[in-house]
Amino acid sequence: MTATVNLAPAGLKPRTRHPAWAAFRRAVTRKPGRLAGLIIIVFFILLAICGPWFYGSLSVDPNELYAPPSAKHWLGTDFAGSDVLQEVVTGARYVLATAALSALFTSLFGVTVGLVAGYQRGMTDSVLMRLTDFVLTIPGLPLLIILSTVWSFGSPWEMGLVLGITGWGGVARAVRSQALSLRERGFLEAARGLGLSRRHIIVKEMLPNIAPYAAMQLMLSVIGFIGAEVGLFFLGLVPFSSTNWGVMLNQAVFSGGAMETSSALIYLLAPLVCILLLTLGIVLFLDAIDELFNPRLRERV
Repeated sequence: MTATVNLAPAGLKPRTRHPAWAAFRRAVTRKPGRLAGLIIIVFFILLAICGPWFYGSLSVDPNELYAPPSAKHWLGTDFAGSDVLQEVVTGARYVLATAALSALFTSLFGVTVGLVAGYQRGMTDSVLMRLTDFVLTIPGLPLLIILSTVWSFGSPWEMGLVLGITGWGGVARAVRSQALSLRERGFLEAARGLGLSRRHIIVKEMLPNIAPYAAMQLMLSVIGFIGAEVGLFFLGLVPFSSTNWGVMLNQAVFSGGAMETSSALIYLLAPLVCILLLTLGIVLFLDAIDELFNPRLRERV
């Protein structure tokens, strides 16, 4: 009969170890830039989730056109008398939700197709890669212009779905390459030798090894999709059915005269600064993600 010896001091509970959380905390706090990136990302996420709850619907005041920054209007007002800060806050939800959904759809489709094609090879690989090639040839911009005659893109789901469906081809190609190299590893040969099912090998054995790469692609996709959706609204290629940063840029330039008068300069700069800050935050945080999932970088530290 064996007895369990408790080495913890009397009166103190033994500490519970969370290796994943400890590694994440070390990777983020190792450099101030990474921590700053995480803070920026969390700030914009909270802004998108909670901001519209406090501001509510956008108000218009014809008596305060182009009002300068003040205690009432921290960033002044635009050409319609609307509070610029309120437009930035309410517009953040659409921009971030669309980018997140687009990146989610892209990762979901791309990782699934790439894993199955890389593991199966043969006819399945050929069919899935021809489908991927077809998706890569779809011109996303003309497709969105055509769909804008049917959809108003008032919901982030609509634009996120279209951007995600047309954007997963590159991820699928990259994941397939990773899957092909993994397929010949010893642990997968052992799994096949043990008679494990194909689904178990792909989901339980291959997917965890692809997950770090997919996480990097997910965050990089967010940057690309933010630029894409803001650019579409700025160029006026989709209807203005919602308030977002792209609509602000379009109206500041083409309706507010921001290129001709300094009165509308804040209205133009406010969404631009938000986009730059959010992009900077993601790039800084990617450094931590890279170290977290890359064993070679961890060994150098």
